[in-house]
Amino acid sequence: MDRLRAAATTEPGRLRAIGAILAALLLAFGAVTTWQTATRADAADRVLNRSQPLSNDAAAIYRSLADANTAASSGFLAGGQEPAKVRERYQRDIDRAGEKLATAASNAGSDSSSAASVSRLNTLLPQYTALIERARANNRQGLPLGGAYLRYANDTMQTRMLPAAEKLYKAENARLADDYAEAEPYPWAAIALGVVALAALGFAQHRNYRRTNRVFNTGLLAATTAAAVALLWLLAGHAFARSGLNESYDRGVKSLNVLNDARISSLKARGNENLTLVSRGAETVAVGSATKDKFDVAYQQQMKRLAGARGTGGLLGEAADLADDAAGRTPLKAAADNVTEWKDRHKSARASDDSGDYEGALDKVIGAAGAEPTGESFDNVDAALDAALAHEQGEFQRAAEDGKDAMAGLPVGVAVLAVLGATAAVLGIGRRLSEYR
Repeated sequence: MDRLRAAATTEPGRLRAIGAILAALLLAFGAVTTWQTATRADAADRVLNRSQPLSNDAAAIYRSLADANTAASSGFLAGGQEPAKVRERYQRDIDRAGEKLATAASNAGSDSSSAASVSRLNTLLPQYTALIERARANNRQGLPLGGAYLRYANDTMQTRMLPAAEKLYKAENARLADDYAEAEPYPWAAIALGVVALAALGFAQHRNYRRTNRVFNTGLLAATTAAAVALLWLLAGHAFARSGLNESYDRGVKSLNVLNDARISSLKARGNENLTLVSRGAETVAVGSATKDKFDVAYQQQMKRLAGARGTGGLLGEAADLADDAAGRTPLKAAADNVTEWKDRHKSARASDDSGDYEGALDKVIGAAGAEPTGESFDNVDAALDAALAHEQGEFQRAAEDGKDAMAGLPVGVAVLAVLGATAAVLGIGRRLSEYR
């Protein structure tokens, strides 16, 4: 200890201590930067390639189930021999839901909430399809029991399957939010170490200048340059990454969430519109002092959620506010126009049904395109929302890729610069030490 204390009071001893401190600070800066940027880059990669696609798949499960329910009721209304296109649409939706559920099951991992929802849906899906087949079989024979089976199938979908699908969707959205929360924060520990390392290098060079009157020490100058480049790369890279990720959330994820909700509302509205004719007043609810058809009330609620009380707000209005270019706003305007048309046609269909003209009401709901049925308006709304979803998915993809690419090479690059800086600092101090030999 005495020898160490004596060595520390000599200039060579002080230089060795300074060299060790500089090397330690630069290596710590490199190590912490590599750790923090690698963690954030991995989270950004998960946002782009895992959590958002899984969230999109969960939304697709919800949409497919709701659309299958709508197609089943449309086919039922068409009579004993349902149209081939309707049958194909139903089967395509069921197949897609099954495929997405398989993907969700393989990616649920330790998330018990997602796993439970997937398991519940896998159990309920064959039960639902069995009820639909029974409804079809009875409907082909003209038996009223078919309508009861269809209503029971719809109740299974609305009260058990869609809530489970919504729970899965929310769980995947929460996972996506967690990945964003991990990818976006600034690496303050790495930044602080970089600033301290630069300050220490500045102090060492100033001390060297005061004691030797030499302006530059090549090794220390190289170390300072390496540390400065690494720190600037860290700040710029993360700033660009954060900007891209924020844009992907604000211009992509937010819009996608609203558009998914809007499409689901339109599907639910269409399903309830069909079931109004299937039930023919068999199920009612009290609204104030009046008694109204249960499914028509549900239709009105979903249409209000979709487009607002006057057709200028609701989810479509919110999506239009979030859209930031013409390519995003154009399909939303088309959707809003078709919702208005749908409402007008629905009023006409309900007027026919209320007056006892069931066949007339049926034609106005599922009739041929030339008859201007509500089904045509619904198809146009669905197509417009699908186009808007595709556009916003592209916006998310572009911005998220920009954010991920901004951190490409940053962990390895800063680590290399830190090692080079530490080596240069030791060599620079070693050059001064050689003068004492």
